[in-house]
Amino acid sequence: MTILHKISFGFGVLLFGFSALPYPRLTAKLHRWQAQRQAAATTTPLAATLHEGDLIFHSSLSAQSQAIQLATHSPYSHCGLLYKKDGEWQVFEAVQPVKLTPLARWVTRGQGQHFVVKRLRDAATALTPDALASLRAVGQPLLGRDYDLAFNWSDKQIYCSELIWKVYDRGLHRQLGQLQQLRDFDLSHPVVQAKLRERYGARLPLSEPVISPASIFRSPALVTVVSR
Repeated sequence: MTILHKISFGFGVLLFGFSALPYPRLTAKLHRWQAQRQAAATTTPLAATLHEGDLIFHSSLSAQSQAIQLATHSPYSHCGLLYKKDGEWQVFEAVQPVKLTPLARWVTRGQGQHFVVKRLRDAATALTPDALASLRAVGQPLLGRDYDLAFNWSDKQIYCSELIWKVYDRGLHRQLGQLQQLRDFDLSHPVVQAKLRERYGARLPLSEPVISPASIFRSPALVTVVSR
């Protein structure tokens, strides 16, 4: 066995030993590191394929993801907007709070690290440098806003699909996906009903305007450029 092979073998044994240790915090950190390394290996080759202003979707691992998927009849429960900052791809997203998240880290938060990237059909002419600057400018005041658990339409708090819908609407006057009301979704499943009771009690805001990740995903104005 060469010295290099011995070093590699020893490192592998060390990682295995750490992963088996009964220390949940250490094990969780190791798993996150491994997941981010895998995500980086997936996303790095895509750097030349991605464009600023692209939209990215995945199936979130959050507690509310299943309810969103059931209510919208779609596997996609979270979405964000791709920007490049200091040479690194970032996802502008509404979590807690609204922020920019490195792409590889964002991918690790999706089920099976699967994600889909969509783009305007006319991006070549529509997403000019001035247009991208406009998207950034209208999104800037929303940075740091709290996540909106109640899915209200005001800017006081923001949820994921609301963020990218408003950025495109205000920055480019492009409305991606169809606005709906809460009553338009499938609210029949027990998981959905339990989440509604948790958020609203007995008074459901059935007339509240809502934009879902599924509605944006299905927009005919978008085309799929990556599916991993």
